[in-house]
Amino acid sequence: MNTTTPTTSLAQPVSYIAGEWVSCQTLDGWNVDPNTGEPVHRMVTTSPADLERALQHAQRAYEALNWADDEFRLERAEVLERAAANVEERLEEIARTDAITSGTTITATRKLATFLPARIRGAAAEARGIARVTALAAGGRDVRLYRVPWGPAAILTPWNGPSFIPAAKIASAVASGCPVLLKPSEHAPASAQVIVECFVDAGLPEGALQLVHGTGGIGAALTGDRRVKVVSFTGGPGAGRAIARAAAEDFKVLQLELGGNNPVLVLDDADLDVTADGILAGLTTLNGQWCEGPGKVLAPHRLVRPLREALGERIARLRIGHSLDVESDIGPISNEPHFRNLIERIEGLRGLGAEIDQPGELPGLAGFFLSPTVATGSDPDRTTAELFGPVVSVHGVDSDEDALRAANAHPSGLDAYVFGVDTDRAITIGARVTSGEVRVNGAKLADLGDDSAQSFWGPSGIGGHGPAESVRVFCGDRVVGVDSPDLPM
Repeated sequence: MNTTTPTTSLAQPVSYIAGEWVSCQTLDGWNVDPNTGEPVHRMVTTSPADLERALQHAQRAYEALNWADDEFRLERAEVLERAAANVEERLEEIARTDAITSGTTITATRKLATFLPARIRGAAAEARGIARVTALAAGGRDVRLYRVPWGPAAILTPWNGPSFIPAAKIASAVASGCPVLLKPSEHAPASAQVIVECFVDAGLPEGALQLVHGTGGIGAALTGDRRVKVVSFTGGPGAGRAIARAAAEDFKVLQLELGGNNPVLVLDDADLDVTADGILAGLTTLNGQWCEGPGKVLAPHRLVRPLREALGERIARLRIGHSLDVESDIGPISNEPHFRNLIERIEGLRGLGAEIDQPGELPGLAGFFLSPTVATGSDPDRTTAELFGPVVSVHGVDSDEDALRAANAHPSGLDAYVFGVDTDRAITIGARVTSGEVRVNGAKLADLGDDSAQSFWGPSGIGGHGPAESVRVFCGDRVVGVDSPDLPM
């Protein structure tokens, strides 16, 4: 492996408010390179005055919208097309910034970056296709269905998908007509800023997009403000519950993707190599830092030991290294707070009786490096916390029904996995798991199909993902028409 340490540098984050780039207030802490622990820029926040100015500007922009005009649809589609072209020109910069802020390897962030233009162009197609005004059948009376943007939208995004998640959410909200107030994670502001620059440089209409920075207090101020009508958040369950409580005060529209400890059901006919390869892919994708990654593996007792050994052999062959090194298979954990949290959770599994395997060889760097970890033997009914890292727990079960019971007793509600040679049987069992998506014989990140739709079940959040996000999340229906004395009631 290349043992040289690539240099990293990131610009100091700034806000974008009312059409201007605005300096932020600096905080005591630093954002650091997770590979080395070296500072890359000061942590920042948006001042209360600037936040209020952003909220006022978003409200004025919404009140001035002529969303029912056909020109509105075309204008939004064209600006999104230009934003996609801007992103294409900056793919390497986006990939590099993501690798520095999230710790995900540059080879992975390059692949993820290539999806961005298509996702933004998909929102452009949605903008063109939104039927803003539809005549309804009403016996000759004039009755119309309007698709109306809800209003200013607060979009709060995490550090593990620092460019893709903001880009996707911004694109859908802009297509709908909701003025966007974006607050990225305080641990990954730089990637979001590059994305916002691509949209701004595309000639967005006044007030369509603003960027604010800060910690949870800024997010709370946004989600608790009555001018904000819809909140789209991806992140942890604690913050999600706080947002839901704040939003309940005036019943905001919510899309909350919160994750969980996603179950993996290994059937008695599973191919051991396919299973181990699939779980390993989930362990290493985004360094295991993705809300849909595998967590709790439920396997027949006779397969636990060979699966544990197969995973250990594969982990030992991984190249753990600097996220900007193209030879690295897996990089560091994104930030120190999460790194410490993962260490505590692994020790918690040990306390529940698990044997801990960490066969990966760590590099000689002072960053937040962790060997992918297999914890075997803890009580599955007590192993419920989301791991959100390169960690899985493995548990023996007596039968398919036992595995289903353990999976659904504390459901993640987001993703699940089933491994088995008989795919019809595997799909039948997968359909019984309380989850929005169930993957059979794999753990990839991309959607299973072109029209994949996924609800967030149980504690994994509110809402879901699917086609026509611009309408499904960011628009509401309004029926206006002439009443009739001939109606039955």
